[in-house]
Amino acid sequence: MNAIDLLEADHERVKAILTQLSESTERGIKKRTELLAKLEMEITIHTQIEEEILYPAFKAAGAKEQDVMYYEAKEEHRTVDSLVLPDLKQTDPSTPEFSGRVKVVKELLEHHIEEEETEMFPQARKLLGKAKLEELGLQMEAMKAEYKKTMNHGMAA
Repeated sequence: MNAIDLLEADHERVKAILTQLSESTERGIKKRTELLAKLEMEITIHTQIEEEILYPAFKAAGAKEQDVMYYEAKEEHRTVDSLVLPDLKQTDPSTPEFSGRVKVVKELLEHHIEEEETEMFPQARKLLGKAKLEELGLQMEAMKAEYKKTMNHGMAA
């Protein structure tokens, strides 16, 4: 599995969840809570595999321009993981505030995804080449499976 294809499939899943969340209503408390948990799991695992596998390889293969892109992408992850998602999780899903926050999360993530897919990923394909991306893809699949196991285990406990 090519690393970029794998990450882009993740992006599609994240975008689909965001769309469902933004279309949900204040009455759909259970639905919102479930979608939010799903979103958090997808984003947490996705961020980890990007930051531990793709980003370092991209930075190592690139020059100053790639360095800047690397830090910008990491910063966007940090904004979502440390600020925006925790806030959303603490917001009552039956309120208009929740709807407003979902909109912001959606805009941030869509911007981040678009930058990765139009700037970073095409450069990564060039810089890293097919064989390396296949190898990274295998690492990602293994890491993903591992995280899912740990996270599901944690949720069951």
